[in-house]
Amino acid sequence: MFGECHAHIIMDGKNYKAAVALHKSGVKEEVIRAHFRIWKEMGITFVRDGGDALGVSRRAKALAPEYGIDYRTPIFAIHKRGHYGGIVGHAFSDWKEYHALVVRAKEEGADFIKIMISGIMSFDCFGRLTEEGLPEHEICEMIRIVHEEGMAVMAHGNGDRPVRAAIEAGLDTLEHGNYLEQGTLDLLAGSRTIWIPTLAPVGNLLGCGRFPDEQAGRILERQMECISYAFEKGAAIGLGSDSGAYLVPHGQGLLDEYEWMKTAVGAEKEPALKKRLREAESRIKERSRRAC
Repeated sequence: MFGECHAHIIMDGKNYKAAVALHKSGVKEEVIRAHFRIWKEMGITFVRDGGDALGVSRRAKALAPEYGIDYRTPIFAIHKRGHYGGIVGHAFSDWKEYHALVVRAKEEGADFIKIMISGIMSFDCFGRLTEEGLPEHEICEMIRIVHEEGMAVMAHGNGDRPVRAAIEAGLDTLEHGNYLEQGTLDLLAGSRTIWIPTLAPVGNLLGCGRFPDEQAGRILERQMECISYAFEKGAAIGLGSDSGAYLVPHGQGLLDEYEWMKTAVGAEKEPALKKRLREAESRIKERSRRAC
């Protein structure tokens, strides 16, 4: 079984606010254990989380060995104050605060650092993001500081401009990466960056009635076209479902992600796809190896 390279153990795939509320007065260990049991039953032995602001993923890291799961976490994500990211972490207003958060994450046991460099898709309007992303020079500085601290960088990013800046700055892993242009995909293919495209959060929306299928379908199709192109160019692509997101349940979400990925590159290329996904997973593990 593949590893889950992008998960949110604080979420439940149904209702984000309700899932987070369970931990408001303290981390609910039984909730974490329920998710681990699902992964274990499905043979998923590697999980890379996206962090949270309530200490859930920190506690999960301590519990994971009981289930034979190699669990990696940034502890919390870091975002610029006033921009997208409060959903999973803490904010900074200046570089002193940013560096302090990086150091804090390390001290709390982070396996890598997660940064937020853009918003998310507007699922009811193709081509639109909730916000366009941070300036290029700020993205570059965020990545530089983390690398100087000896840590790998996971970046939540959508939109061509911020993603291109992150790749040029030496980003380790790109999460989501919607609406990339051909030039940026070429850059990605020639870089050290590993791309986790997370198709399931869009594909699994189809038919649910929450957003117009026409718009969600166009977003999905665009991302799949980009994956197909990047795959042919030799880009490093990993498998992560964003499990815990709406309609992306832990465990099953990874199976869904693989099916969407296989559709994107073509079923006839499945042997090559499997090989590439396992190679990317191995590289992700190497870049986020810290003592538990």
